[in-house]
Amino acid sequence: MKMVLPEDVKKIIEKLEGCGHEAYAVGGCVRDSILGKTPSDWDITTSAPPEKVKELFFHTVDTGIAHGTVTVLLGGRGYEVTTYRIDGEYRDGRHPSSVAFTPLLAEDLKRRDFTINAMAYNEREGLVDLFGGARDLKQGVIRCVGSPQERFSEDALRMLRALRFGAQLDFEIERETYRAIGELASHITAVSMERITVELVKLLTSEHPQRFRSVYETGLTAYILPEFDRMMETPQNTKHHCYTVGEHTLRVLQNVAPQKDLRLAALLHDVAKPETRTTDEKGQDHFYGHQERGAQIAVRILRRLKMDNDTIAKVRALVRWHDERPAQSRKAVRRAMVAMGPACFPDIFALKRADTLAQSDYRRQEKLAEIDAFERICGEIRQSGECVSKKDLRINGRDLMALGMPQGEKMGELLQELFVMVVDDPQKNNKEYLTRQALSYIKNQTGPDGGSQA
Repeated sequence: MKMVLPEDVKKIIEKLEGCGHEAYAVGGCVRDSILGKTPSDWDITTSAPPEKVKELFFHTVDTGIAHGTVTVLLGGRGYEVTTYRIDGEYRDGRHPSSVAFTPLLAEDLKRRDFTINAMAYNEREGLVDLFGGARDLKQGVIRCVGSPQERFSEDALRMLRALRFGAQLDFEIERETYRAIGELASHITAVSMERITVELVKLLTSEHPQRFRSVYETGLTAYILPEFDRMMETPQNTKHHCYTVGEHTLRVLQNVAPQKDLRLAALLHDVAKPETRTTDEKGQDHFYGHQERGAQIAVRILRRLKMDNDTIAKVRALVRWHDERPAQSRKAVRRAMVAMGPACFPDIFALKRADTLAQSDYRRQEKLAEIDAFERICGEIRQSGECVSKKDLRINGRDLMALGMPQGEKMGELLQELFVMVVDDPQKNNKEYLTRQALSYIKNQTGPDGGSQA
């Protein structure tokens, strides 16, 4: 099997080989090349000890020197060059207690997580595949190198990585590997939430986000997202739905673009349904207030997952307003746009359509038509420049101070009053009219003799 290595990668390998050392491209870059994809990074493994790597290359960074990794800077890019190593016992579920360098490539490859990531390549020797990685790539299988129990005990995050690779590549998890995840699922609690979140986001933004089901089926969600377990167990006995909350959610995930905020909102849009579910005398379920409560729960979950504030704000807004159905009039839609805020747009329409398509057929076309009308009217409002934000108001605090109004709570109240007036009637958003209204307000506040009526 012949691969095309980037010129800088070839230079690094050739220089190491020219000085009597072995060197290969290794890991994900080899996997992606075999799959016909362009690797985002190229890693190199070598028999040369790290101090020798530093001697041979002019620009290097000690990115992981204790574990044998030196980053070689070449052509404006960094390439991690790591010495063949044997890991000692993993006592904390992530880091080996010791690292011993070895002259044997085979020893280095057998410590890696999955067969598809345990292949090496150089132009002199070609593909080195000791564990059937190329076969597993061809058959679409994620399989641990050696014992799954050992690999997952070394680093419990590998369980989630296996499922993430399955989603990204649309591969099946080999039976023993899958069984070991279920057996060792509780070990995920030893992994930092930051590392877990990276894998969850990669899985959710893959081309097969419905594979999040495997995170539930293996028992991992019980430890990292127990709210989803409740969603999977919550029925929706209503003519609008034909799936449990969780099954519905998996279908919504499939129907939105692979965008972090949108996929997270799709995952969490109905997160409050388990706790807001009530059943009437006819056996019909209701979920009153699940949007508002869902926004609160989503914030709690995203903070637990160590998400950034911008993501939290965006997802909170989408969850809160995903079920909003304003009347099909410009006034009603303007009011909705103000209430929802700019963070919702334009993604709210994609989420609402995905939500509708994952429901029963009941009134589906009517619901989709309502969403189309909502989006169309929003577009018309924006195109005509109608005021839906205070920054669009033709009068501001500086103007009010020029009219004699001091800064403070009363100024905020007046701006809010003028804003509400303009949202209801865009024709009033002109400076002359707003100035007259402001002067009338100021006069009423100060009284006929110029003194305050407070």
